[in-house]
Amino acid sequence: MSDIDARIQTTIDENKIVIFMKGSPSFPMCGFSAQTIEVFNALDVPYETVDVLQDPEIREGIKIFSRWPTIPQVYVAGKFLGGCDIVREMHAGGELKPTIEKALA
Repeated sequence: MSDIDARIQTTIDENKIVIFMKGSPSFPMCGFSAQTIEVFNALDVPYETVDVLQDPEIREGIKIFSRWPTIPQVYVAGKFLGGCDIVREMHAGGELKPTIEKALA
């Protein structure tokens, strides 16, 4: 496991919900990151974020780690959930809230 993979895995392991995004929750730097944060704020659950713009190694490493080419990327209970579209679809379909509640229980 590379140093970057280890850093990513540690972040995922230490947080029930982690969003690798561009920017911060208070100042998202792309529309997809903003939409993802809106969904999690609407659910009113605790989550951690990693600003990939602050660390180019994480920005590229997370894409390889997850085998997913885009950011944001959401991890729940140690598992890759998906990006913005998947989060929005799950939220609209009523699947996201129970998934999150189970992870936080």
